[in-house]
Amino acid sequence: MIAATLVAVALRALVLTADTTEGHAPPAAAAVEQPAAHEAHAAAPEHGAAVEAGEAHGAAAGHEAVAEGHAAEGHAAGGHEGGHDESLGAVMMHHVADGSVIEYPGYCHGELSWNCEWDLNKTFGSSLKFGALDMTPTKHVIMMWIASALLLLVVFSAVRRKALVPKGLYSFIEVLVAFVRDELATPNIGKKDADRFLPYLLTAFFFILFVNLFGLLPWSGTATANINVTVCMAAFTFLITQYASIRAMGIGGFLKHLTGGVPASLAWLWPIMIPVEILGLFTKPFALTVRLFANMVAGHFVILALLGLIFAISVWVFPVSVALALAIFMLELFVAFVQAYIFTMLSALFIGAAFAHHGDDHGDDHGAAHGEAHGHAEAAHH
Repeated sequence: MIAATLVAVALRALVLTADTTEGHAPPAAAAVEQPAAHEAHAAAPEHGAAVEAGEAHGAAAGHEAVAEGHAAEGHAAGGHEGGHDESLGAVMMHHVADGSVIEYPGYCHGELSWNCEWDLNKTFGSSLKFGALDMTPTKHVIMMWIASALLLLVVFSAVRRKALVPKGLYSFIEVLVAFVRDELATPNIGKKDADRFLPYLLTAFFFILFVNLFGLLPWSGTATANINVTVCMAAFTFLITQYASIRAMGIGGFLKHLTGGVPASLAWLWPIMIPVEILGLFTKPFALTVRLFANMVAGHFVILALLGLIFAISVWVFPVSVALALAIFMLELFVAFVQAYIFTMLSALFIGAAFAHHGDDHGDDHGAAHGEAHGHAEAAHH
């Protein structure tokens, strides 16, 4: 898989180099035609008819040069829209940013190609546009659908092979499920309420894991490197956290909590404490959003930048560039698991904090669990 990724990037760079060479060909042809036009113009004083012919030829050559120039500009513009801009920064942004074009290897334009394009706007047209609301799928949406389908396929295949003694794929899935339940949900939320929120935590963990891993494949995209995806996932955690808090304390207790514990005798402090507490409600999902988004974007940028040094500096730096890119790629495999773990752990921590504010019989367990969870969070942060 690693070799396929590097080969794909190298082939992509070769395609860009070929496009650049073709893009500079028309000016050379125009330069060849210009001396001929000057020679025809120099011979014009000898014959009047030759003068008219020379002028006509010069005008025709000029029109051809202009037409070729416009064609070259159109080719460059079309290449930019299709993701074929030769600059390193444009290539990096094309591979990381979302868009309406998906590249894939296959048969297109009458030949086999490494960079065939699927234009989603042409496929779906205006069927999913409702006024100002455009529901047309983008590249990252398609990648999420594929990763989700693979996740369902793996889980259902593992469940069908369950046995008294776990083995194979079922054993691996069971280990991950037990890890999320015993190491993330129960210590942070408590034994009494952990199972109620376990389905969401498992969904978030496996979804992020599969999307992260799928984004490392050639010609794919990492949906978790899209800020819109991480915002939506953090919003789910935020809504579930507020639901847990209201369920534990009631509406009255929840509103009272927004005062920061300041008694009514010091009500003049409420205008200060209430905005601070409301801001604190949104800092948690903001941290989830930025942490996942920034980590996934940074890894891809580093890999592309290291490989781009081969074409930006010299081909002789490829041993160092490829070696460093391989090291970062292996680190990205680890980061895919780490980011799924951190997002799930922090979600469980925030949900558990909502229960810790109300005095039930497992409040002491929450106190110890949250102390341990904060230690894990600090270790993960460093």
